[in-house]
Amino acid sequence: MKSTSEAAFETAIEAVLLADGYARVDGKGFDRERAIFPEEALAFIRATQGQVWEKLEALHGEQTGARVLESLCKWLDTHGTLATLRHGFKCFGRTLRIAFFSPAHGLNPELEARYQANRLGLTRQLHFSPRNEKSLDVVLSVNGIPVVTLELKNPLSGQTAANAIHQYRHDRDPREPIFVFTKRALVHFAVDTEGAHMATRLAGPSTTFLPFNRGMDGDAGNPPDPAGRNYKTAYLWEEVLQRDSLLDLLARFLHLDVEEKTTDDGKKLRKESLIFPRYHQLQAVRRMVAAAAGEGVGHNYLVEHSAGSGKSNTIAWLAHRLSSLHSARDERLFDSVVVITDRVVLDRQLQNTIYQFDHRQGVVQKIDEDSRQLAEALEAGVPIIITTLQKFPFVSGQLMKLAEERGAGSSHLPTRKYAVIIDEAHSSQSGETSTELKGVLGGAELRKKAQEMAEEEGEVELERLFRSMAKRGHQPNMSFFAFTATPKHKTLAIFGRNGEPFHRYTMRQAIEEHFIEDVLKNYVSYKTYYKLIKKAEDDPNVERKKAAKALARFMRLHPHNIGQKTEVMVEHFQHFTRHKIGGHAKALVVTGSRLEAVRYKQEFDRYIQEKGYPIKTLVAFSGTVEDDKIAEKTYTEVEMNRGLKEKELPDTFAKPEYRVLLVAEKYQTGFDQPLLHTMYVDKRLAGIQAVQTLSRLNRTHPLKDDTFVLDFVNNPADIQEAFRQYYEGSVMGEQVDPDKLYEVKAELDASGIYLQTEVAEFARVFFAPRRRQSPGDHKAMNAILDQAVARFAQLQNTEDEEAELWRGKLQAFRNLYGFLSQVIPYQDSDLEKLFTYLRHLALKLPKRKNGPGYQFDEEVELDYYRLQKISEGSISLNEGYAKPLDGPREVGSGMAREEHVALSRLIDLINARFGSELNDADQLFFDQIAEAASQNETLQKAAEVNSLDKFHLVFRQVLESLFIERMELNEDLFTDYMGKPEMQELVSKWLGGKVYEKLSAKSGADSVP
Repeated sequence: MKSTSEAAFETAIEAVLLADGYARVDGKGFDRERAIFPEEALAFIRATQGQVWEKLEALHGEQTGARVLESLCKWLDTHGTLATLRHGFKCFGRTLRIAFFSPAHGLNPELEARYQANRLGLTRQLHFSPRNEKSLDVVLSVNGIPVVTLELKNPLSGQTAANAIHQYRHDRDPREPIFVFTKRALVHFAVDTEGAHMATRLAGPSTTFLPFNRGMDGDAGNPPDPAGRNYKTAYLWEEVLQRDSLLDLLARFLHLDVEEKTTDDGKKLRKESLIFPRYHQLQAVRRMVAAAAGEGVGHNYLVEHSAGSGKSNTIAWLAHRLSSLHSARDERLFDSVVVITDRVVLDRQLQNTIYQFDHRQGVVQKIDEDSRQLAEALEAGVPIIITTLQKFPFVSGQLMKLAEERGAGSSHLPTRKYAVIIDEAHSSQSGETSTELKGVLGGAELRKKAQEMAEEEGEVELERLFRSMAKRGHQPNMSFFAFTATPKHKTLAIFGRNGEPFHRYTMRQAIEEHFIEDVLKNYVSYKTYYKLIKKAEDDPNVERKKAAKALARFMRLHPHNIGQKTEVMVEHFQHFTRHKIGGHAKALVVTGSRLEAVRYKQEFDRYIQEKGYPIKTLVAFSGTVEDDKIAEKTYTEVEMNRGLKEKELPDTFAKPEYRVLLVAEKYQTGFDQPLLHTMYVDKRLAGIQAVQTLSRLNRTHPLKDDTFVLDFVNNPADIQEAFRQYYEGSVMGEQVDPDKLYEVKAELDASGIYLQTEVAEFARVFFAPRRRQSPGDHKAMNAILDQAVARFAQLQNTEDEEAELWRGKLQAFRNLYGFLSQVIPYQDSDLEKLFTYLRHLALKLPKRKNGPGYQFDEEVELDYYRLQKISEGSISLNEGYAKPLDGPREVGSGMAREEHVALSRLIDLINARFGSELNDADQLFFDQIAEAASQNETLQKAAEVNSLDKFHLVFRQVLESLFIERMELNEDLFTDYMGKPEMQELVSKWLGGKVYEKLSAKSGADSVP
């Protein structure tokens, strides 16, 4: 039974929408099999297309309604809701419309009347399924077709939007007719009184929900109503889902993005995504369009939208709107929209998106040949032109040529009105090329103005000089819409209003909404890295493994030359970065000059080959570099990359075998590669360049958990200062003390909120080696977490501040461990277990009673995280591998454990001999086998009384049974081992020798009196 408060929330939303022109539609009239409201659809068609209906009726008589519905549903199932709403459907040769959208101008009263006839319906508690009685809280329909579903929750009744998201993921079957992707409902909102999330495709537990919040002072979330009279999420139904707004969204915003990729083996993959604007995109486009319509031509609009804001779509929507925008006097405002961009992806996106809106070819023209093509498009007045800025200086000459070829006409453009949209304004607005753009688009009016100035000054022969002056100034026939994530002072001065952008979506909000990674979170200068490694040498919790020894060795050399820095970078990549992002992580090395890039490439390849590491590198620099030591020796990028063409580099770097890209002045802006995880910086960076360079790491990926920057040159304070201009409150992990981690852990352990047994049990279930969590696992983990949640809730009720302090410590532990574990090779599996446990616990803790928002369900991300951690081998897959520390009593007093057998050499042997690709997880598996064998009584006795040869015979049999017992932990390795006798021989001999050595040493020690 729903609580009254949730029903009251529903009623409040209903009241607003009914007052706005929606009608209440009874759920009993819903056809569950076909997922439409048949009577609503037929009533709309009869009322708006009477003549066509009569003709169909003459043919079908009483069956007309049934025939129309049959055709409508067939069309919806084939072409989808969006296309059917926009372009109608065919019924026995006649075209029927199932919606009419607002005309761009008011010149046709009949179109306006049809638009007003749309029937927007609201249904509460809709029983949608042919198979059961489950219901949706609210469904909004347009002329009988369901387009929006909402699940509402009220935190006062103990449930939040997170519960609604969980409901959509686990209790809403995507195969139900109403939920089939693109065929019926188009967007699903999970809403409570504090925040809203939306999804356009239901896919069970993998459903992706995006935040749909307004943002609050640059942060995520929603501001309270200043008048204190309304819900924080009231904008959703008062603004976004309002009648005219919803119809506008359906007509001019939603679109299907189709991505086609060819895999390495030649297969074509087609991925469809339905794009619904995020709140800031919708607001930015609507505000700019409204301002342009009100202010007229000749104004500037600066849009400061962070990376991760979805700028390509925002530009596409804006271009389409501006191309058909009419003024209050119903006159077309702009003759052409010119989009200036260097991004190839944008023209494809614009063409596809805009074609979906109005099914007209020739609306968009991409200038991909030369400046003549641009001159022709401008002369023809093509509605939307996509070009680069560099083509404009040559357009005047081309216009002259065109006039000569025609033998008549002017060699300049007539004065037209232009909307100029600039993608990445900081790199486009300065210099002569942008002046040329104004000169070309200024047309006849600009020439006239220059003539008048020349005459006034009495220097008619210098008209070109005055034309050059005139085109630098403000042009009354052009409006500029400039987009940038990182505006320079000059950008704000030229395009801003009183030095402020027209619209802003901050880096902080993008990070908090998880659209980009926070690249400063794990930023470390070499100085600090060196200190941490030095400290790690004396840390009893860090195993003295081969990796740690290698690190410690070269940490003693402060690396000044490229050879030493290369060693630091390659070893860090090999031991830490390589395992990230599910084993696919890549790194970028930013060098100080083109010659340095050449030297680094040579040194990286030499060192990697010497070590036999499975890493391939590429280098990127422009032009030809002369060697400073060898006379007449030169280098080019293509030659150093073994003939790889420049434009092929990004696609080649995306291939799995290429892991490191070394760059000099290239790929530091606009390069999107989600698998980039680590950046090694050996170049002085400042201001906007620092932000743009480090931001290459900020693209998200389902398996990407964090990023890492190791900086050899810059002062962290300077980097932070650079970022602060674009993101207030950026905190960088610089002064980190590893001891702090154990202090915080001790405080958490001592609190009694969780028990060590719970952490261990949770880890046992979480790190089970099956490829996905079964429903039973999920239940078990939740049950374990619930015990700590109950204790926390109890503390919260009695001592609220104490509880929040504990929550802060939990977050501190997560941040510290997430950062330090990328620098120090911890072998303390208790840390990893606790980190994983706390990460999940944080999502379930009740939110602060009077504080900001709450954690949202991230099952999918955590599922990926689980797979990644298993593949990294960063924790024991079996209890008893690592000696646990007994909480706070042992902090700082633990003894370093005996060094484990250097099994990595066994892995290297197997990889070399059998071409396998064994990794750390496999090494860990062997490690466990060795440990278990050492504990085996039969083997202990055999080692006491036998030589190594005879011991091997016994060991071989025990080893097989140990493998079989643990086959679930590493099925691939088990299959390999059992199927290859020569591998069995190698493993048995190697492990047997090590175990025998260990047991003999132990028995010798035991017999000493």
